[in-house]
Amino acid sequence: MNKSHPTCVSNGPVQAAVSLDAKLGLLGRPNAYPEAPTQVDAVETHMSWVFLTDTHAYKLKKPVRYDYLDFSTVEARRLDCVAEVRLNRRLAPEIYLGVVPLLVDAVGRLSLDGTGEIVDWLVRMRRLPADRMLDHLIRNGGVGQADIRQLAQRLARFYAALPAEPLTPGAYRQSLAGQIEDNLRELDRPEFGLPRDFPAGLARFQLDFLQRHAEWFDQRVQAGRIVEGHGDLRPEHVCLLAEPVVIDCLEFKREFRILDPADELGYLALECERLHAPHVARWLLDGYAEASGDAPPVALQHFYQSCRAMLRAKLALWHLRDDGRHRPEKWAATARDYLERALRHAALATG
Repeated sequence: MNKSHPTCVSNGPVQAAVSLDAKLGLLGRPNAYPEAPTQVDAVETHMSWVFLTDTHAYKLKKPVRYDYLDFSTVEARRLDCVAEVRLNRRLAPEIYLGVVPLLVDAVGRLSLDGTGEIVDWLVRMRRLPADRMLDHLIRNGGVGQADIRQLAQRLARFYAALPAEPLTPGAYRQSLAGQIEDNLRELDRPEFGLPRDFPAGLARFQLDFLQRHAEWFDQRVQAGRIVEGHGDLRPEHVCLLAEPVVIDCLEFKREFRILDPADELGYLALECERLHAPHVARWLLDGYAEASGDAPPVALQHFYQSCRAMLRAKLALWHLRDDGRHRPEKWAATARDYLERALRHAALATG
């Protein structure tokens, strides 16, 4: 998967006449919302704008197009919003409330759920308490083993309820090999200035591991372990309420959600490690094994984590191309950190 610069496409005379700036201007005002909030906080992400009121969150997709997603038309953004709500209700049923239209009337006034022509769509959610998000709790020393055990149990129930994907063992291994090769292809681009042998050595190890331990991967498929999961399981997407909820799944491409829960749990554990909480990572993996009865080889877990770290390094470097919100040094340092973790987990996978 090669990433190109985003492009924006007009959708029609009226829709094109309503600029993104006009939409952001409306959505930044408290009087735009039916719940009449006291203030609105706007948060920009790579692909969206999120507007936080006192009690709710509204997500507006950016009108962008990449090789792996297309939000360039109003209809495409509507379909993605619908998919986001449907998929995220699996792990956060009471948080995702639905999809709401943004409209413009005959005199050019924008409104939510008003009258006129639809010029965009937003996902409407209940706002979660920031102090219960897993990344916040880890940074502030507020997460306990009981919290993580409850999360592991919730995830075990989630994966157990999903149907197995109808793919062959060979197709699964081929998919993993393709991901490894794609990561290397991107990390090897001269524009990123990485030492050539660093990502190449990691990819060689991963491809060799995949071949030498083919039976492990085949057993995961034959046991029905490969499912349509969350796709982006990170601490900032986990909220430890009385019943844990997980938000912001990777909704725009189903292929990226087809995975082994051992891979996805390893990813979350990797991100906990990056927050200097290896004990939380261990609680998570041990708690999941206990709750699910699924205990894959430890070396396989480290293989998955090594691959995930390489993927995250690639994504960090992609931000250098089109993200003006952070200094380039931030993404370069993040990529280096992930590559070092990929190397560490590769070493652990070899025993």
